[in-house]
Amino acid sequence: MVTATFDGETARRNAKTGILAMIGALGMLGLGYAAVPLYDLFCRVTGFGGTTQVASEAEANAAAAIGTTRDISIRFDASVSRDIPWEFRPSQPTDTVRIGQRDLATYVAKNNSSRPITGTATFNVEPSQAGVYFHKIQCFCFTEQTLEPGQEVNMPVLYYVDPAILDDEVIGDIEQITLSYTFHRAKEPVSSALDRSQ
Repeated sequence: MVTATFDGETARRNAKTGILAMIGALGMLGLGYAAVPLYDLFCRVTGFGGTTQVASEAEANAAAAIGTTRDISIRFDASVSRDIPWEFRPSQPTDTVRIGQRDLATYVAKNNSSRPITGTATFNVEPSQAGVYFHKIQCFCFTEQTLEPGQEVNMPVLYYVDPAILDDEVIGDIEQITLSYTFHRAKEPVSSALDRSQ
């Protein structure tokens, strides 16, 4: 009789532990799937790791209305990963801009292969703390870019540096920000990859 009660309690405890373990495992699985979009959101909101911000026209107008008198140098950097046969470079290596005022930079990309290639650009700024103050209004990096064989294009970036950077105790007196892009081959649908291999 006592043994049956003990076994019943043990079975209930084991079942409860099993259910809690299953809930924990499902929660960890859910967090695993959510990690990438949550990390991306965190980077975009905080500028962590040199992630730049996306700004609206209204936000750009508000920044311009502040009317700072301080200039800052922007250095442009470009590279391509090994999986994409493109040339990619900034139209000019540096530019001096007024903080708060929008400015237009262009990059040049050329497809050196004999087939159309779609690329996607990753980006960051250095120093990484400047990411929260570097705002893009329009950018080629917002969408994938497809270049035909031998095609060369100019790719614009419309941006401004937020005047709030001047109040930052750590980088408020910074003289230069580097904007870097790296192009990678975009993931292709399985059908187009099969077509290419035939």
